[in-house]
Amino acid sequence: MPTKTKSSDLVVGLDIGTTKICAIAVNGDSRENLDIVGVGTTKSDGLRKGVVVNIDRTVRSIKKALDECELMCGQQIDAVYAGIAGHHIRGQNSRGMVTVYNKVVQEDDIRRVIDAAQVLIPNDREILHILPQEFIVDDQDGVQNPLEMAATRLEVNVHIVTGSVTSAQNIIKCCNQAGLDVEDIVLEPLASSQAVLSPDEQEVGVVLLDIGGGTTDITIYSEGSIVHTAVLALGGNHLTHDIAIGLGTPLAEAEEIKHQYGVAMTEMVGEEEMIDVPNVGGRTNRRMKKKVLAEIIEARFIEIFELIAQEVEKTSYHNLMASGMVITGGTCIMPGADRLAHALLNLPVRVGYPEKIRSLQELVYSPKYATSVGLVRFGINSNQGKLNFVGDETKLFHKVSRRMKDWMQEFF
Repeated sequence: MPTKTKSSDLVVGLDIGTTKICAIAVNGDSRENLDIVGVGTTKSDGLRKGVVVNIDRTVRSIKKALDECELMCGQQIDAVYAGIAGHHIRGQNSRGMVTVYNKVVQEDDIRRVIDAAQVLIPNDREILHILPQEFIVDDQDGVQNPLEMAATRLEVNVHIVTGSVTSAQNIIKCCNQAGLDVEDIVLEPLASSQAVLSPDEQEVGVVLLDIGGGTTDITIYSEGSIVHTAVLALGGNHLTHDIAIGLGTPLAEAEEIKHQYGVAMTEMVGEEEMIDVPNVGGRTNRRMKKKVLAEIIEARFIEIFELIAQEVEKTSYHNLMASGMVITGGTCIMPGADRLAHALLNLPVRVGYPEKIRSLQELVYSPKYATSVGLVRFGINSNQGKLNFVGDETKLFHKVSRRMKDWMQEFF
């Protein structure tokens, strides 16, 4: 067994999901294409719908994924960029305005206008991200970099993402008990977007759908910025439960049947195709039509896509998504999921795979690794000062003030 050496040149993303926990390590000097040196994945135990419900079980799962990743890369991991998800996530747009005292926009003016855009939130919630969409210098909108521009008034439109304080604290606590420092907390659908969306899609308008085990995350981009985020408390685990109930089989067997035989559209299954279905209690297996399984899965997918259509329709951006929809996450791997989404939503649909990977691509080139790859890309961009993420310096997390610093560096 190779000896693990302590190293500070790794950037590690930790996807703490409902069904799996995944750690991916990359060389910190990776640029456009990621140099992945370690991957560790284990079944998640201790989370429900993206939220920690058992600290000890979650810590054990994190350690298993971490050990596997460390063994592969031969180095000790002591810090991670951790993802956060769950139905507690909320997003809203806001606007801030300040007077430019010196008639030329300075760093302090940009900070003040970001502060002015923040909204009052309940004590049990915390700002995770403040995402600038555009600046308005006097009456000129669409400004991306207002620094040193002549102005008397500076405005900004932002998208603010908030989450439950306790949910974030529990993620940090689990990481700490697993021997890890948390470099930053990152909203998982935002991480996924960095792995699977192109700049052109973000500019023209696109909706990213990340279908995980416990939740479905919705992120809408327009003109290069995030304009809407939402979370549905439905995911791949609901498909498994439907199969278990509909076919009368144990949950573990239902999960296996879903992966081995599942399709999202009944029209993809022939009338004579059959599958073996294990009975509860160890009784003899039954033969059933595969179309019955497809009908169960299709019904749940239709519910998910109809709820997504309602969420998108209620925004003011539903007619501005020329790039259509990108679906990612482990559940979207199921054959026919993209076709069904296209048929129901009347949008161009493609499956999102993590791109621009130089090494070990064969291990992570799957929608189920989109979040993990996005987390390490977030970490690298953060270290290189390339992020559009802004943090409130009074936040709970010790490292969040870096977001303001990193975002400001993009303009200087």
